[in-house]
Amino acid sequence: MPEPRLILAIDTCGPSGSVALGRFTGTAFELLGQIELKGRTYSATLVSAVGELVQPAGAEVQALAGIVVVNGPGSFTGVRVGVSAAKGLAFGAGIPVLAVSRLEVLAAKAQIPSAALDAHRGEVFLRIERPGRGPEEILAGPGELAALLPRSERVAVCDEAATILAAAWPETQLVSTTPPLASDALRVAAPRLFAGERVDLALLDGHYLRRSDAEIFGRDVIAQHSAAGTKGA
Repeated sequence: MPEPRLILAIDTCGPSGSVALGRFTGTAFELLGQIELKGRTYSATLVSAVGELVQPAGAEVQALAGIVVVNGPGSFTGVRVGVSAAKGLAFGAGIPVLAVSRLEVLAAKAQIPSAALDAHRGEVFLRIERPGRGPEEILAGPGELAALLPRSERVAVCDEAATILAAAWPETQLVSTTPPLASDALRVAAPRLFAGERVDLALLDGHYLRRSDAEIFGRDVIAQHSAAGTKGA
């Protein structure tokens, strides 16, 4: 009989987050526990939540067979906290890590290829898969959505992205589901971990799809100062 393997999953990309621990015996999966995390408290509660899951399973973090981290798209702060935690837990113990997109997890949860998440500012994070092409993930506003042809027939949604897509793509069927959790990421990514897929921790980063406000507004301020300096000269 195959040896059971414990896999931890971390998702801190959305308005709320979660960590989950699963036991895999061959292809059989058992969810040992899941803890939901309140938004904006990830950095204070994530590590303790991991301990609450691992200790009752009679194991230590070092005994994990792998870590799955959802690395975006989503909140910049949330993404960074989750990615940093995965790196910190894995580095010293040499635990393999696999990163997965939250859009991919949402699409898999709804059992359809395409998915969308609210990106705020009237935009969506969009995963779209069309015949003859692999999945593509982009940041899209009304203009980009209008230009995307052919459009996906069905798109998984779990938040305000539904309102934006309904206006832009009235003929598309929106498949509503509950927001993805760490346990959903486990089901998507663990088989790939067992197949030998993993990320280089030195290269692991957030899958943001958008520049941060600091980058956007910082560059605007620099541009304004440069323009003012040119005029003054």
